[in-house]
Amino acid sequence: MHFMQTLQAAWQRNDSLVCVGLDPEPAKFPAHLRGTPDAVFAFCRAIVDATADLICAFKPQIAHFAALRAEDALERLIAHIHERHPGVPVILDAKRGDIGSTAQHYAAEAFERYRADAVTLNPYLGRDSIQPFLDRADKGVILLCRTSNPGGADFQALDCGGRPLYLRVAETIARDWNAHGNCALVTGATWPEELGRVRAAVGDMPLLVPGIGAQGGDVEAVLRHGRTANGTGLMISSSRAILYAGQGEDFALAARAAASELRDAINRHR
Repeated sequence: MHFMQTLQAAWQRNDSLVCVGLDPEPAKFPAHLRGTPDAVFAFCRAIVDATADLICAFKPQIAHFAALRAEDALERLIAHIHERHPGVPVILDAKRGDIGSTAQHYAAEAFERYRADAVTLNPYLGRDSIQPFLDRADKGVILLCRTSNPGGADFQALDCGGRPLYLRVAETIARDWNAHGNCALVTGATWPEELGRVRAAVGDMPLLVPGIGAQGGDVEAVLRHGRTANGTGLMISSSRAILYAGQGEDFALAARAAASELRDAINRHR
């Protein structure tokens, strides 16, 4: 199924705009898992199984796995999600961006090796760096636009013919790159008014919104500025606040409670 169709179905079926980021940090694992064989997979699988019916997407961050030499765990985790929770799309958070054959290999990595449904990308090398991903009409192409980090404004807010660069990026992607209807944008919760400007520029294109929770983004402001007319259009991402909500052997239940609480908070403003 097309990524966008899967996402829309998950929004409706689970009544949720929550995206759970899977960012394993073994030092934060519960004591009974630390140092055990396959701890990264076991931890992430438990989180997945506890939260899958409460969310609209999972977003594993590839660097967290690669730094631990746990790429095999990431492959098995995504396979597990597809097998056990086939209605929940997987976004590979990789932020790739390169040209020529390198871009083609990055696309193969995301969609063939890891079997992700979508991938995050950096658009600042231009369309040819994104074309191998755009050509996969059934896959999601999620492009950095106005990121949540404080330094994002260093370049993204620069004047570009009377409009900030991030808006030029949003407009170009919506107008010229989205022929297959498979594009989305990353817009940080920490800049809700700018998120609203992006929403106005791109219509109903989905927005992946990091920055809720540990980074201080406000749920009400995100919904007010970012939701579409039907109350969807957003993948509001939370990682640490859900993953590490509990430190005991019941950590997965604590994660479920945190995901449920976030879903309910979002739905109050939809």
